[in-house]
Amino acid sequence: MIDLRSDTVTLPTPAMRRAMAEAEVGDDVYGEDPTVNRLEAMAAERLGKEAGLFVVSGTMANLVSILTHCGRGDEIIIGHQSHTFLYEAGGSASLGGIHHYAIPNQPDGTLRLEDIEAAIRPDNVHFARSRLVCLENTQNRCGGAVLSPEYTDAVCHLAHGHGLSVHLDGARIFNAAVALGVEVSELTRSVDAVGFCLSKGLSAPVGSVLCGSAGFIAETRRWRKAVGGGMRQCGVLAAAGIVALEEMVDRLAEDHENARLLAEGIADARGIAIDPSKVRTDIVILEVTSERVSAAQLVAALLERGIQMTAFGPTQIRAVTHYGITEVDIQTTVGAIREVMGGMG
Repeated sequence: MIDLRSDTVTLPTPAMRRAMAEAEVGDDVYGEDPTVNRLEAMAAERLGKEAGLFVVSGTMANLVSILTHCGRGDEIIIGHQSHTFLYEAGGSASLGGIHHYAIPNQPDGTLRLEDIEAAIRPDNVHFARSRLVCLENTQNRCGGAVLSPEYTDAVCHLAHGHGLSVHLDGARIFNAAVALGVEVSELTRSVDAVGFCLSKGLSAPVGSVLCGSAGFIAETRRWRKAVGGGMRQCGVLAAAGIVALEEMVDRLAEDHENARLLAEGIADARGIAIDPSKVRTDIVILEVTSERVSAAQLVAALLERGIQMTAFGPTQIRAVTHYGITEVDIQTTVGAIREVMGGMG
């Protein structure tokens, strides 16, 4: 099976399995797990922040960050295509009583500065208090679009000027850094908090790290405990995260190249619309333009041929390259798509 549904399906490397088996552990809720402490310090240093917090998922990283930044009745400004807005079960609203002000994501993943500024509420008893701007880099629903350091700096300058903080959902922030050829800290230098996933392209089996100031992270530990995120002897998981940061970042370029090869291979396929020049990272979103074939039908036909993808609505399909997917797999997938669309479209 060639599984292109997501980079969350990656399996831990042999080095990760060895590190997990040999990890030194302690009770992390007491701050006594040396492997977790090392991972948190390593992550914070890489992202240019004072401290880090190991959590079970990117969703938890976003949730505890928002809960720390905002109180009940406060408001966050967020993109309408963002993962937090669409795919995190409304956690900040249901658990924190926090209101979402969704503004349009542009095709390149950005939020227009003028839209952000227009969404900031004046000080008036009729309105929720604007507290936080949430960004996402890379932007999943916008095809793995990359936000530049300059853009992120501009958003932070605007938000901070109005007394708001900025949280960055950096689930795939290392993909963005590799695509731009910059240090990851350049993409996070201005934000108040950033979380990234170890369990996507970096191939660890579990976990994300939330980074920010020492005082902020101290508060997020309380929220992590409140939502059930105290994991005790979780150095066995953090050990894989350390290997991910040490060994798996640079190889993300292979995933980007495979995504580009996939897009180029199907760009002229019958009934398919895709612009390979817009494929910057590991995510490929293709449009099914044939009136005789839906996205769901194409996904089902590919599954019969041993290839898994995800339908994003009636006409869009997402494919994500990752560790374990080879150039041969991409060639096989290209051939299968062209065969199916040639027969059905």
